[in-house]
Amino acid sequence: MRMERSAAEKELFEETAKALSGSERRLFMARTVKALGRGGKEWAQRELGWSGVTIRKGIHELESGIVCVDAYEMRGRKRSEEHLPNLLNDIRAIVDGQSQIAPSFGSTRLYTRMSAKETRKQLIEQKGYQHETLAGEEVIRERLNELGYTLRAVSKSKPKKK
Repeated sequence: MRMERSAAEKELFEETAKALSGSERRLFMARTVKALGRGGKEWAQRELGWSGVTIRKGIHELESGIVCVDAYEMRGRKRSEEHLPNLLNDIRAIVDGQSQIAPSFGSTRLYTRMSAKETRKQLIEQKGYQHETLAGEEVIRERLNELGYTLRAVSKSKPKKK
C-alpha cells in the first residue's frame, strides 16, 4: 500500500519532530503514525527518516501512559576523579611545594612553576600512579586550573623605586 502525502505535510511533520525532543517528540511521532493508519510507520520511516525504534518506543509510551526517562547525564565518560578518588589531593600535595601567591597579594590564585607534564610525571614517580591509568596532560592542566593554580613562572617581587 503506497501512501501519497503532499510536500507541505512532509515538511510539517519533519519540522515539528525537529522542534520537539525527548518524550514529546516520541509521542508526536506515535500520534502521527497512528493518525496515518495502516502503513503509517513504514511511510514515516521511509519518507521522513524517522527511526522505527523511536516510533515503537513512542507508541509504547502512548498506550501505556508511562514515559521512558532519557538519562542523558548517565552517558559519556566519567571524570578522572571517579576512577582515581585521591587524584586532586595528590596533585595539591605535589604542586603546593612549588607554588606561591601573587607577590602583590592582589588575587587569591596560586602561581606555580610546575607544568602539567611535570605534575603528571611527579604523580607517577612520587604517588605510584600507573602511566596507563593516569589522566593525560590536558586533564591534569584542567584540574590544576580548577584547584586555583595558574601555570606561570613565579615572579619575584621587585623593590619599589624611590
